[in-house]
Amino acid sequence: QVQLVESGGGLVQTGESLRLSCAASERTYSSYSMGWFRQAPGKEREFVAVISWSGARTSYAESVKGRFTISRDNAKNMVYLQMNSLKPEDTAVYYCAAHRATLGYGVTLREFGSWGQGTQVTVSS
Repeated sequence: QVQLVESGGGLVQTGESLRLSCAASERTYSSYSMGWFRQAPGKEREFVAVISWSGARTSYAESVKGRFTISRDNAKNMVYLQMNSLKPEDTAVYYCAAHRATLGYGVTLREFGSWGQGTQVTVSS
């Protein structure tokens, strides 16, 4: 199982930017699609973005399209989430996750089998 560690969260004001990073423990991570999910207080965990193993394909939740960008550097075993024009409703714990299947691709929680511990993002109004 891939071990994942997120970093880069923090407290920002509306309209500002943050970049989240996710470090993976295994070289084989490059065979997996990687996703970002978030969970706000009192809400279910939800999909944010996913990137295919090669980086050629990405998908985003409608709420973040045009503001967030997911990317990966397979040489460094890293995945990133660039978040621009942040809004108070983006406040949540953000989780990095690896797809269960090599070369698989999807946007639902059950398709992802390895999860990081999460990093808090707070956007003040």
